[in-house]
Amino acid sequence: MKLARIRDPKTGETFRGEVVNGDFIETTDQTFSLSRVDILAPVKPAKIICVGLNYRDHIEETGSEPPDHPSLFFKPPTAITNPNEPIIINPENRYDPEGEVAVIIEKKCRNINREEAFNYIWGFTGLNDVTNRDAQEWEQNWVRAKGFDTAAPIGPFIATPDEIDLPISFQLEVNGEVRQTSDTSNMIFDIPDLLEEISSFMTLEKGDVISTGTPMGISPIDKGDNVRLKIEGVGILENPVRY
Repeated sequence: MKLARIRDPKTGETFRGEVVNGDFIETTDQTFSLSRVDILAPVKPAKIICVGLNYRDHIEETGSEPPDHPSLFFKPPTAITNPNEPIIINPENRYDPEGEVAVIIEKKCRNINREEAFNYIWGFTGLNDVTNRDAQEWEQNWVRAKGFDTAAPIGPFIATPDEIDLPISFQLEVNGEVRQTSDTSNMIFDIPDLLEEISSFMTLEKGDVISTGTPMGISPIDKGDNVRLKIEGVGILENPVRY
């Protein structure tokens, strides 16, 4: 199934429900038309763990070396941007969108084996790892580069594991121009690898997000651009760019 978090613009109330026929959201006692609600980020995670340098073609384009272990960093929950809401940048820096498949944790876990990884996955969604490339050049821990407000558009829906086929293909477009296209079979560290590694030193909780890395095709965005990330089996995460 596909799951959504929505807000009724008339009342301001939020609901969680199932996407039906791509047009409606069914909650426990109500049905909403998707065209008449605000689609929110599908989860409110305690933490967002991102993976850098997980696609060889991206490693090559950045002139980096393949890591021996997953290269990890955080984005704070305050970086989350809802579908259709703007990515806010400033004109003094270069900002790049990075399309990624994100995994959402279903239940609290620690020290899981890769063979059991999918028992702990609630589903999959899209995440745009928007990056301030200028800050990344000089900042060792990437807090400014990766953690600014609106640096993590996420959504639009959660596709549960029974809803989606592996490998998961995805594509990022800016103003209709394809910049990135790949699938999760091209990752250096696959999803079970990532869950096993991260849970070996950190407790994961329901709703936590693991964003699995981006392929080649990084290039800047500017005010007025429109960024679309299509995750096969999930949907389209779309955000305008503003100053």
